[in-house]
Amino acid sequence: MGSVRPALKHAVKVLAESRPEKFGCLLRWYDEIYTGLDFILQNYYLHKYNASFAENFYDLKRFVNGASPSKNLPRRALWKSLLCLVILPYLKQKLDHWFEEARHSYNIGQQPKGQVYKQLYKVFLAVYPYVHMSWEGSLLAYQVAYMLGKISWHSPLLHLSGTKLCHAEGEEEDVSHSLPFSQLWFSASLPGKLNLVTRKALSLTAVTLSTSLSVGVFFLQFLDWWYASENNAPSLMALPVPDPPETDKDLVKTPHNVCPLCLKLRTNDTTLSTSGFVFCYPCIYDYIRQHQCCPVTSYPSQQQHLIKLYPPDS
Repeated sequence: MGSVRPALKHAVKVLAESRPEKFGCLLRWYDEIYTGLDFILQNYYLHKYNASFAENFYDLKRFVNGASPSKNLPRRALWKSLLCLVILPYLKQKLDHWFEEARHSYNIGQQPKGQVYKQLYKVFLAVYPYVHMSWEGSLLAYQVAYMLGKISWHSPLLHLSGTKLCHAEGEEEDVSHSLPFSQLWFSASLPGKLNLVTRKALSLTAVTLSTSLSVGVFFLQFLDWWYASENNAPSLMALPVPDPPETDKDLVKTPHNVCPLCLKLRTNDTTLSTSGFVFCYPCIYDYIRQHQCCPVTSYPSQQQHLIKLYPPDS
């Protein structure tokens, strides 16, 4: 599952570059959209198979210590599993992203206003690397101890969920107690019908997602390899050349060394590779961090698209 998120993000990035006006929002809100779809998918598999999508793919299932593996997961264990499978990885990724942004801002001299916020800012930058190292170290320790047969959990997240893994028994699903949807519909009240429709829609969405992932898992791994080698390969789909800037009719001809954002003489010239326009570094860095697009062409852009320029007279 570790290769699915970056591979899908690369596919969304290609789509956003080809049609930025329609699909640019998918790239800006990718983490939240992916987390929501992942929650639906994992919830479906935990209810139906007592396993996550990846665990069911390898014919594994979860069970609570002391309970029979054939029984369904208790509600508490199911929600703890969802928390560890979806929510905690999302929060960890966001913390990593915030740390990289905070460290970059600190290196260029940008700090929050207020003495209290500055102290918290510095504490976060000083402490988080050790938190990250401790987390990665615990993952390695769990995996080594699991391979040596010392513990029953291969991950601290699995341990935190209060469940263990075992091989599925291959028993056929017992459908004798499940009624047809039509019979449940006619016998249910209005709130019950709304509940049935919601559950049916979520179930169909989860089935669609799981089928698509099952069929395309190897294609996603190929995309992941492509994403990893992106820096050494040309872009899959280059953006069209933007139109040259137009001179405002109400103003005198704008000099070539004026920043399009602050409308002052540029300092620390930096170009945005997705559009080719040149800005002051602080101006374009703050704008990209907030809007994730070029302020002139609206092309989706990230901080790695900023390129420092060195004019001959600098």
